[in-house]
Amino acid sequence: MAECCFIHFSRGDVSHRVRASTLHAGESHTENVELLNPVNLALQCTWTGNQNKLPNITGFWRKDGDEVENSRVTVQLEGDEYELKRVFSIVSEESLGSYSCVFGSEAKIEFVLAAPQIGEVRDKPIVSYVGDSVVIACKMEETKPKPGSWNWYKANGTDKEQIFVVAEPLRYEIKNEERKTKLVVHNLTEADGGLYYCGAVYAISTTMGHVELKVISFQEPLKPFIAIVIEVIVLVAAILLYEKSQSKKNYTEGSNRETQGENNGPEGSSSTRQRKI
Repeated sequence: MAECCFIHFSRGDVSHRVRASTLHAGESHTENVELLNPVNLALQCTWTGNQNKLPNITGFWRKDGDEVENSRVTVQLEGDEYELKRVFSIVSEESLGSYSCVFGSEAKIEFVLAAPQIGEVRDKPIVSYVGDSVVIACKMEETKPKPGSWNWYKANGTDKEQIFVVAEPLRYEIKNEERKTKLVVHNLTEADGGLYYCGAVYAISTTMGHVELKVISFQEPLKPFIAIVIEVIVLVAAILLYEKSQSKKNYTEGSNRETQGENNGPEGSSSTRQRKI
C-alpha cells in the first residue's frame, strides 16, 4: 500500500499544506488545488513503495501530460519511503494546469492547479423577445473566494469581445455584487442572440462561465399554431373540392339517365302502336 502525497506551497511567509488520501501501488490519485495569486509552489510527493522496496527508483514530473525537462531523477528509499519534490513558479494563467509526480510505472499523483471555478452553469438558453430587455446572471458559490472584479464578453465566432458599458451605455448595464454579476441588455435585436461569457477575475487567472441567449420575434411562438391552421385550411379545401366534384359527377350521371329515358320513350310507343295494327 502506498501513502499519497501532500503539497506545500508558499508566498512570502504564507504557507499551506494539503494532504491527499492513501494511494495503492499501481493506482493514481488526483488532487484539485485552487490558487488566487501568483506563487512559487513547492509540490512534494511521498510514496511508501511496493513490496519489493527497491533501494532506488526513477521519478519525474509531467506538466499537462508532457514530461518536464530535466525533472527525471533517481529517488532513494529513505525510511521506507520515496520522496519527490520540486518548486514550480506559477505566475500566470499559462502556468496553471495539471502537474504530476510519477514514481517509475508504479504510482502517479496529479495536482490540478486552477483558479476558483464558477459552479452554477445554466444548461438551457435564456429566451427573450425583440425589443425587450434581458438580465443575464452569473454567480460564484458562497464557499469560493470572492473575485476581485467581473467582466462580460460576447462570443464573436471563435473570439470573445469584451463588453464595455461606457461604449454603449444605452445598450448595456453591468451590476456587480461580490460573488454575483448581472448583465442587462436593452432593446434586443436578433443579432444579440448567442453566447455570453462572465469572467470572475482573480490575480492568477480569469474563470469563465457562459450563458446562451436566444432572441425571437413575437410571431415566433405563433408559427406552430399558424402551421396547424394552414394545414387545416388545406385539408378543408381538399374535402370541399372533393365533395363538389362528386356532386357534379352525380348531377351529370342523373342528367344522362333522364336523357336516355326520354329517348327510349317514343320508340316504345311506336312499337306498341304497330302491334295493335
